[in-house]
Formats: sequence, C-alpha cells, structure tokens
Amino acid sequence: MRRTVTLSALAAVLAATAAGSALAVGSTSKPESPRTSAAEHARQQRGTLLDRVPERGVLRVCTTGDYRPFSHRDPKSGAYTGIDIKMAGDLAESLDAKPAFVPTTWAELVDDLAAGRCDVGMGGVSVTLARARKASFSEPYLTDGKTPIVRCEDKDRYRTLEDIDQPGVRVVVNPGGTNEEFARAHVKRATLTVHPDNTTIFDEIIAGRADVMMTDASETRYQSAIHPELCAVHPDEPFSFSEKAYALPRGDAQFKEYVDQWVHLATHDGTYEKYEDEWMKR
Repeated sequence: MRRTVTLSALAAVLAATAAGSALAVGSTSKPESPRTSAAEHARQQRGTLLDRVPERGVLRVCTTGDYRPFSHRDPKSGAYTGIDIKMAGDLAESLDAKPAFVPTTWAELVDDLAAGRCDVGMGGVSVTLARARKASFSEPYLTDGKTPIVRCEDKDRYRTLEDIDQPGVRVVVNPGGTNEEFARAHVKRATLTVHPDNTTIFDEIIAGRADVMMTDASETRYQSAIHPELCAVHPDEPFSFSEKAYALPRGDAQFKEYVDQWVHLATHDGTYEKYEDEWMKR
C-alpha cells in the first residue's frame, strides 16, 4: 500500500515538473499566432500618416506665410493664401481631411516637422542637403534658382555676381533660409543687410534703402509683376539650381509614396498649373 502511494506521488511530481518546463519554454519561445501577427501588422500600419491623417480628419501644414506666391498670411485676418496653400487644401481633401496651418519660420521649419508639430512642410520650400538630413522630400514640383531683383533703372547694372559684390552695393536678404545662405556665400565686398520681414523686404529696394535682393526666380517674377518699379534679372538663367518640393517626416515611406504620387498627378493633370496661374496672372 505504501509503495503504491509513493509511486503515485512520484508520478505526480514528475508530471508537475514536466508541465512547468513546458510552461517556461512556452513563455520565451511561443510562436506568434496568425491572429496576433495580423493585429500587430495593423498596429504598425496605423503608425503611418497615410492612416492617421484620415482618422483625425486634419492635415497639419507647417508654413512660413511670408513667401508669395507660395504662402502668404494676412497680418490682419490671419488667413493664408498662395499656390501651396491651395495645394495643401487639395492634398488634405485627397486624404478626407481639412488643412490646419501651423506657423513656422525658415530657420525652424524642418525642426518643427521633425518634432511632430506638423505632418508636412509647404510654401516654396527648396530642397537642400542640410534640410534632407532632418526631413524627407516629395517629388519636386518646380525647378528654380537664385537670381537678382532690382529697381528697373538698374536692371543692366546688376547682372552678374561680380557686378553685385562690389563696395557700395547694398544687398538685402531675409533671414534663416536659402536666400541668406546664398548671399553669405557670395557677398564679400558689398554691404549685406538682413531684413527681418520677408513680406516688406521688396519695399526696401523700391524706397532706395537697398539695391539688390537675390531670391528664387519664381519670387522675382511674382514681385516684378505686382511692383512695376522692380525688374527680375535673367530669371530664366539663374545663378544656381534648386528644386521646390514638400518636406515630409523621415521614416514614413507609405506617406511619402502617397504624396509623391499626388504631386506627380497634380503637376501633370493641370492642378498645379491652375493654382499657379491664379497667382502669376494677378
């Protein structure tokens, strides 16, 4: 009788030990079930802005609001207008969302994007390698480059960088962006002044307080169209090459692929051209 009880107890101990071993192995190497794998995949997919923007119903757009014809913020009403403001509305609509504009500066735009304060940076943003270290860029929608804008009476006086970079020439530039970067790289003998407000900087030339500004050819064309006193100098042959695109968060391949496709369609189906004409023909 005692031998039977002992054997029964031993069998129970062995069974418990085996069960414990199986439990321990299962806790460290249990294969993922198909259902868990699908749930995890869905969670990862929700991590892309391609899903989050439609879910929240808002596309957050970082923009400076000081760069016509691409982005302009009315100082009285706070309303935004411009080619890229219209494009932002088009992109948001394609995602079943509405645009919400987040004010930023040229010096802070890609940092605001990288910090998650917005989903996209728009408003005449030039692609640079420095910016590309912090943000991705969409397919370009415009080829551009730096060229002078001057009083029309001086249009034959400031045609080359050598003409501009002379003692006594007053060059004006807005801060924090590629205009300042270009000016500081090429202006060594002329007087360089940083004007803090890009919306009034062209008044400095008109008023005779500055002689030259070097900015993107697209901006010189627009400003010369609305200010008959100003002339764009060889905008079809700028000093430099650049492209404009939309700044996007790094690491979100699905969202970038979508925006690339949207840009490609908008620049080939007349959408971008329509918004551009609305501004350039004013």
